[in-house]
Amino acid sequence: MKKLIKKAAIGMVAFFVVAASGPVFAAVGDQGVDWAVYQGNQGQFGYAHDKFSISQIGGYNGIGIYWQSTYASQVQSSIAQGKRAHTYIWYQSVTNTTLAKNILDTMLAQVQTPKGSIVALDVEDGVANTEVILWSLQYIKDRGYTPLLYGYKHFLTNNLDLKRISDKFGLWMAQYPDYNVTPVPNYNYFPSWDNIQIFQFTSTYIAGGLDGNIDLSGVTDNGYTNGNATKPVTETPAIDAGKEADKVKGTAKEVGMTVKVNFSSQTYATGEAIPDWVKGTSYRIIEKSGDKVLLDGIMSWLSAYDVETLNASTGGPSVNAGQTHVVQYGENLSSIAAKYGTTWQELARINALSNPNIIYQGQTLNVTGGQSVATSGYCVVEYGDTLSSIAAQFGTSVERLVSANGITNPNLIYAGQVLNF
Repeated sequence: MKKLIKKAAIGMVAFFVVAASGPVFAAVGDQGVDWAVYQGNQGQFGYAHDKFSISQIGGYNGIGIYWQSTYASQVQSSIAQGKRAHTYIWYQSVTNTTLAKNILDTMLAQVQTPKGSIVALDVEDGVANTEVILWSLQYIKDRGYTPLLYGYKHFLTNNLDLKRISDKFGLWMAQYPDYNVTPVPNYNYFPSWDNIQIFQFTSTYIAGGLDGNIDLSGVTDNGYTNGNATKPVTETPAIDAGKEADKVKGTAKEVGMTVKVNFSSQTYATGEAIPDWVKGTSYRIIEKSGDKVLLDGIMSWLSAYDVETLNASTGGPSVNAGQTHVVQYGENLSSIAAKYGTTWQELARINALSNPNIIYQGQTLNVTGGQSVATSGYCVVEYGDTLSSIAAQFGTSVERLVSANGITNPNLIYAGQVLNF
């Protein structure tokens, strides 16, 4: 989210300390992150214990409606890691209900987190109108989601009748003590107000920058079964329940192979439990290190013994040891990595990037060791693509794409995904 520097230290309210020490709901005290385009197609968690993410779907910037191309794949990646995924909308200078309805009808039709999950309005800039915000939050609630208002106390209290809003709807409030790495909340800087359900306590959750949040009320459970992040109550386009694994067609596990997670496997390499619905779903190996593999859309390392190989032939193009890439407008490390069959972490490492969120148009990046997938036989899914449109573009069929990529649900593809054809 856009950050505004805050210097005022505000004392915390004692009852939040009590709530954190004696949880009433399953998710009270859970920490998590929020993502915009800067966190790439797969997003980024700060710590293994993070339990939720909140991704920006897009919004209104005071001029027009825009989409965040990373939203769908971030949601899919978060859910694949067993986290609770939620949504927020940038909401700048929305001053009448006609405009608000147009924005919300457009955005809510594309929400990929479950019914009941959070859909927050990010109000931190421009002109704000209390009546419009109240109407908008109710509109979100009436359509089956959990509405929250996000912002900084100074902006919200100066531009809205915040008490009227917080009397009826929950708040997601931000306040930072400084810009040092802050892995846990500093409640000396808590922005005291009624009905704060999520506290964003830092924009430097880890080195390099990432928003850190803590659930104060259990609100991030909404939309998920019994507080369990393994499977949402409602199926969405970003979710495909696990099915019976296909017959194993190979034994080697190499980058480019299509695999499924074994039903008998229990944990990721981080030690966190693998959700049951992940097991049996087809994935592509995008990175290998020793006896561990990283799967496309999972982003948590697995033992190579915990996956069943469906396609023993990678069919990938040869490695170009001296390859470089010139950054184009709108690209980020994640989208570039997808084009070359590598990861954004590897691109950051080999290019000595101190902040992987900052690259610029015209910059030359070393992609040595990557596999270019920009040649015949591969394509990178762009926002709005469908299997039908990709098949038409490359002169193939939906059936062939489904077969070649081990796709169990032909309606489920996401931006940044690499497809064989």
